Amino acid sequence: MGSTATRTRRTRRRQLLGGAAATAVLAALAVGVSGTPSADTVLRTLAAAATSDTTADGELAAGEALSPFDDEAPAVRKLDGPLLDAVRRAARDAQAQGITMTVTSGWRSKEYQQRLLDRAVTRYGSLDAARRYVNTPEKSTHVAGRALDIGPTAADYWLIQHGARYGLCQVYANEIWHFELRTDPGGTCPPQLPDAAG
Repeated sequence: MGSTATRTRRTRRRQLLGGAAATAVLAALAVGVSGTPSADTVLRTLAAAATSDTTADGELAAGEALSPFDDEAPAVRKLDGPLLDAVRRAARDAQAQGITMTVTSGWRSKEYQQRLLDRAVTRYGSLDAARRYVNTPEKSTHVAGRALDIGPTAADYWLIQHGARYGLCQVYANEIWHFELRTDPGGTCPPQLPDAAG
């Protein structure tokens, strides 16, 4: 199930490698006056770019989605075990009904969560307005690995309808994609909060 996400990561790494190659060439040209860098320096630069993991903090490229079964991506791999088990059970059952479930955001580092909050402040004009959509790193359940965002919309609606079977509940009324374990499997989900600010 993770082949699309794996292809996306490989494409991103190739793009990085291409960028690193261009950087190495530009560096060689820039120091051409005083001498070119050694081949060893250029190869180390390329190797570092090829092996760097741009998703180490849980960030996904715009439009990227992962399979809930992708054990390589930190955004999925670092989710809390019971949450990951529940979403995998739900994804299998949804797939049996023709609904493909993906993870559009999962575990996040504190640094990535802060970047999201900073972007939201810029977009919405104030911290108070931004907090309706993005929690602080200290309060984010994504940072703790206890929340994930699901896509596409058909999967969101499927999970809203069936999620309590797995203990998965939509938490915020303004985010149909955000789910957390909020009840025992087969229980009743608690009332939704209006937004991330509570």
